[in-house]
Amino acid sequence: MSRAFGVAAGLDPEVARPLAARCAELGYESMWSNDHPGAKGLATLAEFAAAAPGFDLGVAVIALDRTPPEQIAGDIEELGIDPARLWLGVGAGFTKKPLTKMREALPQLRELLPDVKLVLAAMGPKMCELAGSSYDGVFFNWMTPNFAAGAREKVEAGARAAGRDTPRVFGYVRTAVGPDATARLAKEESFYRDLHKGYRDHFDRLGEPEGTVGVAAPSSTAAQDALSAYEGPLDTIVVRGLASAKVEPMTALAESAAPTA
Repeated sequence: MSRAFGVAAGLDPEVARPLAARCAELGYESMWSNDHPGAKGLATLAEFAAAAPGFDLGVAVIALDRTPPEQIAGDIEELGIDPARLWLGVGAGFTKKPLTKMREALPQLRELLPDVKLVLAAMGPKMCELAGSSYDGVFFNWMTPNFAAGAREKVEAGARAAGRDTPRVFGYVRTAVGPDATARLAKEESFYRDLHKGYRDHFDRLGEPEGTVGVAAPSSTAAQDALSAYEGPLDTIVVRGLASAKVEPMTALAESAAPTA
């Protein structure tokens, strides 16, 4: 069972460092951060790296309409992140022609970041096929297990058409545990449902009731059961922790969702 742990960018270093160290003890394979206008995901990864040497690191995802490849390369160098340890998730953001943007960006990313593993954010079928044909990994977001299974088939089809092995399939699974779990998941999901047209279209395709895409569980046992449904569609489940950004709540959630033997 392959699991990673993910957070929102900008997590206080006094939280990020002990959280990463505990996740390493729990058997998570890597630590991930998103990236947003208010905080750089790569900066959060640098804190994880300081506390858990040897951990793989992932950012999912950096929008190329906001942060061009040259800036990404400069940030990686400035922060001292080992490129060989990095899974760099990239997406089109608010670009009007996202598929074209991500196809055309790949050669420049390869040139600037030859040692970094490049991961494409993909939700629709054409982007999934592009990830399968050309990138080192693919990153799913806001999917049910069944929808992720269908998306994975598109990735595999793209890889077959290109005559290559299927790249690694990652995915955020928003996870909340405890008496307020349902409310936490619903709050997080409501923000993304209307973020932009790409997300609106995606949630329309999902056709799921609001507040149900992810894991909201009253206990660790229930969380483990729900997460296990993602084990086939995803090679690595990135548990996106929905908890207060403090050491104890985040660590407790990581413990509840940790990989089991």
